[in-house]
Amino acid sequence: MGMSFRALVLTQADRKVSGAIETLDDSRLPAGDVTVAVEYSTLNYKDGLVLTSGGGLVKAWPHVGGIDLAGTVEASDNASFKPGDKVVLNGWRVGELHWGGYATKARVKGDWLVKLPASISTKRAMAIGTAGYTSMLCVLALEKHGVRPASGEVLVTGAAGGVGSVAVAILAKLGYQVVAATGRPQEAEYLKALGAATIVERRELTEAPDRPLLSERYAGVVDTVSGVMLARALAQVKYGGAAAVCGLAGGPAFPGSILPFILRGVSMYGIDSVMLPKAPREEAWRRLGSDLLLDKLDSTVSDAGLGDLAGLAPRILKGEIRGRVVVDVNR
Repeated sequence: MGMSFRALVLTQADRKVSGAIETLDDSRLPAGDVTVAVEYSTLNYKDGLVLTSGGGLVKAWPHVGGIDLAGTVEASDNASFKPGDKVVLNGWRVGELHWGGYATKARVKGDWLVKLPASISTKRAMAIGTAGYTSMLCVLALEKHGVRPASGEVLVTGAAGGVGSVAVAILAKLGYQVVAATGRPQEAEYLKALGAATIVERRELTEAPDRPLLSERYAGVVDTVSGVMLARALAQVKYGGAAAVCGLAGGPAFPGSILPFILRGVSMYGIDSVMLPKAPREEAWRRLGSDLLLDKLDSTVSDAGLGDLAGLAPRILKGEIRGRVVVDVNR
């Protein structure tokens, strides 16, 4: 590759963000010991915030967003990586404090990178992205707690979204009875194709009686929403069950009660994908290589180029994007 690269360069004025695709000299790349020729990125909720308002996440402008990237190492001063290695990056405040994946090149710290399992292409790595990697962390937390397929149903909230879609697919592949909760009942066939056994409409949870304990139903919960849904879900977790919580599409607060925790021994696991150390990251990607039916994953994907992001960003913030958006940065 030459000594220049293409990037979606974002600027902010009056709390509004605008972007233009520009060709930049390699000298504009931030500090780091590995340069990656980026092939694909993706669109997450956090990316939607950066692309529309900055969301308070970006401290310096102009900026290149994209919290996920996958590609091939072009140059490395890090002993763990060599040119030609296929790599993926999620989190570490890349795309927020550090220039990210919405460009044909990225320079990052090698410690932030994970080598891709041979079974996962760079495109499929971005179909997984932070959303799918977070889903896997949720499943690993439930497994570690002792939730097994024989334990009973597992509820996934926000099931038609990026994290939810992949969580449904992973859990179904592992043999769990998945209950998919969604505010988009028109997505029922999509969710059943991913492996959901039962579909419940969001309002069945949000309009459930406002009591701290309801009938025991779920052995585990993967919650991507928070808010009232999480409170109602916790009220239905079986004795000794667990919830893995990773999202706040319904807001950061939830009107919860301590009773599920102290009367039913329920546990809640907070799932952080951003600053997670390297070893559990590698374990999550290794498991994604074996426990996710990649052809099912393909059904969750829509394709985009850098020029499409401005139009897609408001839609992901409104919960209007089904599944995963893979961004071909060379398009």
